[in-house]
Amino acid sequence: MGLLPSPTSPAGKWLGFVTAVWVQSISGNNYTFSNYSDALKSLMALTQLQLNNLSVAKDVGKAFGILAGLASDRLPTPVILLIGSVEGFIGYGVQWLVVSRRIQPLPYWAMCIFLCMGGNSTTWMNTAILVTCMRNFRKNRGPVSGIMKGYVGLSTAIFTDVCSALFADDPAKFLLMLMIVPFVVCLTAIFFLREIPPSSTAREEKEETRYFGIINVIAIVIALYSLGFDISGEHSRVVSRVFAAVLLVLLASPLGIPIYLMIRNMIRVGSKSLDVEGNVREPLLIQEAAPQQQQPDEKKADAVVAKGQNGEAAAAKEEKQEVRVEKRKPVIGEDHTIFEAIKTIDFWILFVSFLCGVGTGLAVMNNLGQMGLALGHTDVSIFVSLTSIWGFFGRIGSGSVSEYFVKKAGTPRPVWNAASQILMAVGYTLLAMALPGSLYIGSIVVGICYGVRLAVTVPTASELFGLKYYGLIYNILILNLPLGSFLFSGLLAGFLYDAQATRVPGGGTTCIGAHCYRIVFVVMAIVCIVGFGLDVLLAIRTKAVYSKIYATRKAKKAGAATTNGSS
Repeated sequence: MGLLPSPTSPAGKWLGFVTAVWVQSISGNNYTFSNYSDALKSLMALTQLQLNNLSVAKDVGKAFGILAGLASDRLPTPVILLIGSVEGFIGYGVQWLVVSRRIQPLPYWAMCIFLCMGGNSTTWMNTAILVTCMRNFRKNRGPVSGIMKGYVGLSTAIFTDVCSALFADDPAKFLLMLMIVPFVVCLTAIFFLREIPPSSTAREEKEETRYFGIINVIAIVIALYSLGFDISGEHSRVVSRVFAAVLLVLLASPLGIPIYLMIRNMIRVGSKSLDVEGNVREPLLIQEAAPQQQQPDEKKADAVVAKGQNGEAAAAKEEKQEVRVEKRKPVIGEDHTIFEAIKTIDFWILFVSFLCGVGTGLAVMNNLGQMGLALGHTDVSIFVSLTSIWGFFGRIGSGSVSEYFVKKAGTPRPVWNAASQILMAVGYTLLAMALPGSLYIGSIVVGICYGVRLAVTVPTASELFGLKYYGLIYNILILNLPLGSFLFSGLLAGFLYDAQATRVPGGGTTCIGAHCYRIVFVVMAIVCIVGFGLDVLLAIRTKAVYSKIYATRKAKKAGAATTNGSS
């Protein structure tokens, strides 16, 4: 362990971020339900409504993310990660035992509990990662959100493709991966991810942006690589295993950043301590810079003397100002407690618009298996992978693009949410029409827009309500996942599918044809149009906040340029 960098060093900071990326790469297991849902349906002889309610149960696990949000303000990051990893190991472990037929199917209510545990495990992982990384890199919130949420979306394709490559789409072995892999990766991250002070200079911020760009490029390569594997048809066992090995190498490649920083630091330390002949160098530059470094301390001393001269009058004035600050309600753009946040109109506009986007998106993801079968597709894993991969592009692209326009023009982030809602409505319309190839196009469009919705909402909440209580505020917003799953997947899609379906031997139901989900898609398109209106309203209401962020960054950049020019 002595060879490892300190968590507070640049190398340690980025090593922690890389392990966070790995956690996100395996924490999208909650979106993989379609890969083994049909096995559960046939094994337990479920109707579509019962199966959809199982998917709701896993999403209800996110409702208990409030516990993770509360814990994030009281427990260190490693403890939160440990709780999530153990809970996921148990939740997916029981599902594996059932699907692999090592035990008899449990009662329906018991299966709901274990699916709920599996879903809840990801809230602990995501909260630990997002809260810690947003605080560590608070000047690059958009790229952090895009990368973190992007890898979550990509994790569905990673799991699906690796399982297809190694285990030929065996649902039992797929669940075994969901049980073991996240547990091991979280245990690794426990040793390296810590909350540390954010960058304090323009140079550090610029360096962060460059490294985020490198990780973005690596992520895009992984996504394109996985997409190429998906669309290239059937593969031999040897080719599939080679694909899986290269994929693991690509996932490990961001380690190059902390390794580079470690080597650079070693070179700098060596060059500062020894000259060409091996003699100890005199720290002339340090001595010359010392008087300048002492100037702020001298100013502080003068301030203390001045304060003493002003006497009790100054102290009383400061005390009155502190009382006023304590009593003043925070405005949008400042730190809010959860109670202060939920009293604002802006919070509820964000909450409901978020529900419109992620709720309908979840309904598609949870029902992709049955949607594919209804339209005559025997292999539905391609649609799961397409939604995952294009969801990744939506997340990682919107995070960086929204950050760019915030810095360059003060464009409110909700603008991008509004655009995604309109595009999603178009996607649902195409799915309702059931034209040839529409499920391919619809999967891509829904994936992109669902990704944009997640990646943009995360930094938006931090900018409107602050980072001090961000863990809890984030998990209140995430309540939309189980709520949306219940409304649009459990009720809307479940009831309408069963109304069109016919009974099959064993007690289940099945439906074949475009009519099975047509009304579902029409309703969800209308919901997205409502969400579009709410996002436009929020963009108008928060324009002043983003103008202030833009002006502050512009002034700081101008000040840094002036300082560099004078020196």
